[in-house]
Amino acid sequence: MPVLSKERRHPVIFTLNGEEVEGFAEPRMLLVDFLRHQLGATGTHVGCEHGICGACTIRIDGKAQRACLTLAVQADGRSIETIEGMAAADGTLSPLQQAFHENFALQCGFCTPGILMSMEEFLETNPDPSETEVREALSGNICRCTGYAEIINAVLQTAKQLREGAE
Repeated sequence: MPVLSKERRHPVIFTLNGEEVEGFAEPRMLLVDFLRHQLGATGTHVGCEHGICGACTIRIDGKAQRACLTLAVQADGRSIETIEGMAAADGTLSPLQQAFHENFALQCGFCTPGILMSMEEFLETNPDPSETEVREALSGNICRCTGYAEIINAVLQTAKQLREGAE
């Protein structure tokens, strides 16, 4: 397939993890491909490419969304958060990342970035979830390794820590 000329590509400028980025995208380029191949943000994984597995979950203007179902041109002017921006600038893990580490909530790690992005938004909107609510929130993310128990424990631990810290 011939490469489109720069004139047939569209400029895309958005904020990625707090920094303005820009590039050019063909009209049908997926945001996950733009992030990985144009910007080097390879923490966003490509799984099913149909929006089912959740591996490519990122946050667009604070909302968890599938990067494989979003066109790069749709990101123009938006705020995008990926797993690369979750930890502090000095490398300190976020509370949720730390809980995943402490609870052994990952094995191969392929699904982990998408789950972390989904659960980060979930905890912002539901600071005191039940186990059932966590399970339901996780239903959009497929993990083939863990069996989810450790992930659920990590999310519940984080919720408790955030509530106690807010008091």
